[in-house]
Amino acid sequence: MADTESQIWLVQTRRLKRLLAAEDPTAFRTAFLELHHWEQAQFFLSLNRSERLALYRILTANEVGNFFDDIDDDNQQMPEFLAEMKSDFAAKVLTEMYTDNAVDILEHLDKPAINRLLTQMPRQSALNMRSLLHYDDQTAGAIMTTEFIAIAANQTLASAMYALREKAADAELIYYVYVMDTENRLVGIISLRDLIVNNQETMVYEIMNERVISVQVTDDQESVAQTIRDYGFFAVPVTDDSNRLLGIITVDDIIDVIDDEAASDYSGLAGVDVEDTTENPVKAAVKRLPWLITLLFLGMSTASLINHYESLVSEASVLAVFISLITGTAGNAGTQSLAVAVRRLAFPEQERTFLRSLLTELITGLLTGIVTGLTITLVVGFWKHSFTLGFVIGLAMCCAIIVANLAGSFIPGLMARLGFDPAVASGPFISTLSDLTSVLIYFSIAQYFITSFVGQ
Repeated sequence: MADTESQIWLVQTRRLKRLLAAEDPTAFRTAFLELHHWEQAQFFLSLNRSERLALYRILTANEVGNFFDDIDDDNQQMPEFLAEMKSDFAAKVLTEMYTDNAVDILEHLDKPAINRLLTQMPRQSALNMRSLLHYDDQTAGAIMTTEFIAIAANQTLASAMYALREKAADAELIYYVYVMDTENRLVGIISLRDLIVNNQETMVYEIMNERVISVQVTDDQESVAQTIRDYGFFAVPVTDDSNRLLGIITVDDIIDVIDDEAASDYSGLAGVDVEDTTENPVKAAVKRLPWLITLLFLGMSTASLINHYESLVSEASVLAVFISLITGTAGNAGTQSLAVAVRRLAFPEQERTFLRSLLTELITGLLTGIVTGLTITLVVGFWKHSFTLGFVIGLAMCCAIIVANLAGSFIPGLMARLGFDPAVASGPFISTLSDLTSVLIYFSIAQYFITSFVGQ
């Protein structure tokens, strides 16, 4: 929010809290329900437990469900919110939410809590939620909603409009109407515009678009996001192997998927979970320590390697000056290559063959390595008055960058083919690995030219 909007929002929040504390339900409801659902959600998240309990007594389950749809389903407090409500009230809140959003919340609860809430819901709502809970996480089935509008191919547009009006209140999206055959298979799609502008006596099958882009219920959520992005859809239908329509995935859910995947990739590149910014220092330290300890032992390998070349450094102490320069530059090159590789893997249709990707990074590393190597050769040559030393530093840097580029590209590709998340090949890991390889390359080259700069 801009500064002025922030001030207005702060005033609104304080006023609403005063009304809530004064136990003036009529005034509070009037002011609260004038807010957008997202604003209602933000106000709710600013309350403490006693204030939330007061809010539950004033609002209906339907009104709470409306703004619960706008709370991030990954919010760690969701189980706490449901636990502090009366069980039947919590069940009604979930029932009033869109099914996919309610299921996302239920996934954070233990099985007894899920069963307790589902048994207090209307039978059809409970069945819909149970069916979605069975799908694997991060698949199309896990993020789809069952609240869509479907019509028969052999009915008129007039009857289709009647069905639309009957179902619109409960549907998550009404811009697309899906057309089914007598065996409940998806055979076409009609837009809301088509229903409105055509003669109402026209049959649905006469004007429906038979080329329907759909996704399989088992498809990965990233590929679904790519489909919606490529075609610019507001929603995409989800079908089973028999082309029966099971649900739809809307663009708002895809935005959440993109955010989650971006945060996951960034977490992998950083070697730390960047999504939870509110955890206490102790928990944050516990989560970060495993990576740091692992990298510490890998770093010890680099230290041991330097120690192995101690006699070389003692003969030409000038070599020690450039160790951090070479390792740092190689680490930066490896991290760049890693970021590109992870990004490329996120878009399979842009992915070339594994060998071709490696070849691309090899050429890129060769070009950047040569330019960087020549630059440092000249700098060191003039600085230390020894172009032989400059050549050693430049050649070592060129080779280190090439190897780092290949590692940054090869490791994510290999992990993806082994079934692991390529983002786990984090930036710190690649940097530490680059340190090890660049030190080995540096001292191996320096050994051949040691007599040229002994005593420098």
